[in-house]
Parts: sequence; structure tokens; C-alpha cells
Amino acid sequence: MELNKIKPAAGSKRNKKRVGRGIGCGWGKTAGRGHKGQKARAGGFHKVGFEGGQMPLHRRLPKRGFHSLSAGDTAEVRLDTLQKLKVDTIDLAVLKKAGAVPLLAIRAKVILAGELKRKIELKGVLASKGARAAIEKAGGSVDQPAAEKAGS
Repeated sequence: MELNKIKPAAGSKRNKKRVGRGIGCGWGKTAGRGHKGQKARAGGFHKVGFEGGQMPLHRRLPKRGFHSLSAGDTAEVRLDTLQKLKVDTIDLAVLKKAGAVPLLAIRAKVILAGELKRKIELKGVLASKGARAAIEKAGGSVDQPAAEKAGS
């Protein structure tokens, strides 16, 4: 066997179909487009999902669900994460610097998960009822953001 003599198997390669080249090939005259109509003409095509003027399927079906754009703005922080931090006064900037919340987070909320054994002061960070109770039980304090105070 020589590399310059390698060929594909017989019948595995076919020539491209050349339409509109006379009646002898079987694809002459209308060239497989049928007679008349929008699809038979040059440039005659329409957008995906077009149903000839009938109300398209994607508009006939009802809209469902909702995707919140602000769902990822609030980051959750566990109590045991706060236990590991070296500082006593904790706000959003401290949490971001420590890597406890993502840099893009707008708010943070402390949740009751893990254990807190030392006194901390929480400023401008949301806290669940259980987390607030655990922080106060350990001798700490929670100063909630103004929006949270107005809501409760």
C-alpha cells in the first residue's frame, strides 16, 4: 500500500446534485422546487416559525412562569462562616473581603446553619429569625439595614 494510492471505498462518495441543468438529469425545469408559490421563487423565504399568516404556535400558547433578574443579588452566609472570621464587627464589605459572599452580591443574609460561640456585631446585613436569636444568645447584636426595619 502506498499513501498516494489510497482512495475511498467504491460508491461511498457521490457527486453533489446539480439542479436546474436540463431534463436529462431529472432535476431540470423547476429544480425540485415544485410549481409556483413563495418557496419556488428566488429570495422567497420567511422567518422561522412563520405559518402563512396563521397565528404561530409560539404566540398561541400561554405564557408561563417568571425568571427573577434579582434572584442572585442576595448571598447566604452560615453562622459557622461568621465563627471563622477574625473580626468582631461584620458588614457586607468584610464578608466580600473574606470571600464569604461573591463580589457581585448586593445584599447578604445570615442563616441559622452551624454554631456561633463568640460575640459578633452584625451591621447592614440581613439575618433570619433563628440566626438573629443565635447571635444575640452568644452576646452579639444585629443592626439591620433600613429597608428591613421598615418592612418588619
